[in-house]
Amino acid sequence: MQIKNNISLKPYNTFGINAVAKHFVSVNTMDALQEVIALKGYENRLILGGGSNMLLTKDFDGLVIHINLKGIKIISESEDFVYVKAQAGENWHNFVLWCIKNNFGGVENLSLIPGNVGTSPIQNIGAYGVELKDVFESCEAISVRNYQQETFTNADCNFGYRNSIFKQEAKGKYIITSVIFKLTKQNHKLNINYGTIINELEAMNVKTPTIQSVSQAVIAIRESKLPNPKKIGNSGSFFKNPIIPKSQFDNLALNFKNIPSYPVNEDQVKVPAGWLIEQTGFKGKRFNNYGVHDKQALVLVNYSDAKGADILNLSKLIQKTVYRIFNISIEAEVNII
Repeated sequence: MQIKNNISLKPYNTFGINAVAKHFVSVNTMDALQEVIALKGYENRLILGGGSNMLLTKDFDGLVIHINLKGIKIISESEDFVYVKAQAGENWHNFVLWCIKNNFGGVENLSLIPGNVGTSPIQNIGAYGVELKDVFESCEAISVRNYQQETFTNADCNFGYRNSIFKQEAKGKYIITSVIFKLTKQNHKLNINYGTIINELEAMNVKTPTIQSVSQAVIAIRESKLPNPKKIGNSGSFFKNPIIPKSQFDNLALNFKNIPSYPVNEDQVKVPAGWLIEQTGFKGKRFNNYGVHDKQALVLVNYSDAKGADILNLSKLIQKTVYRIFNISIEAEVNII
């Protein structure tokens, strides 16, 4: 374990923001992680995984701990299910591909989501009708208070829409080190009715969908409308889809006839934030070296060497404009640092 000084975080965040960490360390063993969080004089810490769900708005005057724990293994299985343990530093999409290669079902709709396994429970990542909580069994996390490892079950995590205990009362108190997933070995339950998956499968001439073909369809859809962070800096969806009262939606529908929605329950509906932003005219709008992606209004992009503070100000302008027109508050999905 070696603590380095004045390290650029540009390679460690998908937005490609060139913020500098005063101190930086990458850990690849549990012993090293426990050792570094016990160090005195480094209480100002930032835990960094895949760097996919964050916007760095300034240099970090503290210690950045890069979680680089690796490994995927089967811990138990039955005829129908398998329990797979993945270390926090594993790339999420690579983990999904590993599952699909082994014909383990449940995560195929979550293909190509950026980030690492360790941060997936924090956000309760989701896409195309599936959320992490649907396959999450438990996770192990180290307490930054006493350096001991604890286990959190699905129920312990209080999962919600892009939310969990790790974004609420446990925020900053734990570092997730591994996650256990419960996946299917046969009789896979396919989720193909959300979004355009069915259309993509038809275009692929797939008559009998499998978890492999569903994953391919999701990848094709995402690649068609989302920029590759390796080419254009971004964090994927910048905003959450707002959930509003059905009565409010019904009133909006009187003036906006084509406003889309997805039912949450009898009293609430989810409105696509991308549609709201697109109606305000921000889709494809560019401000020098940053802006809004031209194919997906949910995605803010860094074309080249943009400052995180500029992208943050753009996000606030979008929020104010959406609220002024629709009286709907849209919340940032990314962590602002």
